[in-house]
Amino acid sequence: MIHPMPRVPPFDRPATYDDLVALPDNLVAEILDGELHASQRPADPHATAESALGMVIGPPFHFGRGGPGGWRILVEPEIHLGADVVVPDWAGWRRERFTSPTTAYYTVAPDWICEILSPSTSKIDRTKKLAIYAREGVRHTWLIDPVARTLEVLRLENGHFAIIASHVDDEVVRAEPFAEIELNLRDLWSE
Repeated sequence: MIHPMPRVPPFDRPATYDDLVALPDNLVAEILDGELHASQRPADPHATAESALGMVIGPPFHFGRGGPGGWRILVEPEIHLGADVVVPDWAGWRRERFTSPTTAYYTVAPDWICEILSPSTSKIDRTKKLAIYAREGVRHTWLIDPVARTLEVLRLENGHFAIIASHVDDEVVRAEPFAEIELNLRDLWSE
């Protein structure tokens, strides 16, 4: 059963961080354009793609094993960007731009974001969140749809995201900003 990503009351004022933390821990909550959005943890196709991506990207870029290193890559970090609070599925910062926060959240916009699309979150990911990432200067965004078995690679150009590559099914790809390694898309999909 698909549950829509609800706008959480109150609707008479912009949502606050207190509204967000008051929600149950089993929800992923974000504040986008003053609205509080909450969703359940993802289903298997989403969780599989998210986990597999970390196993492929993490070693060569976060740890420098079999790749160039130089990145700090985190799963589902809470990032405060102005009044917006986003929780992308993956975020990566080039090490020279990364500062460890003294809080439970991050305030520096990442260099790369990956959103794994679910039926209940796809519209928000493609509209509100992409606009926030563009405003904050996130240079690269990946949109992975594990049901359609697609990877869209977007690059920020002149303040807007441009799709620079679209990949499907079992392609083996090199995708910005991690083109130093091959990514076999088959590894992201549930069997």
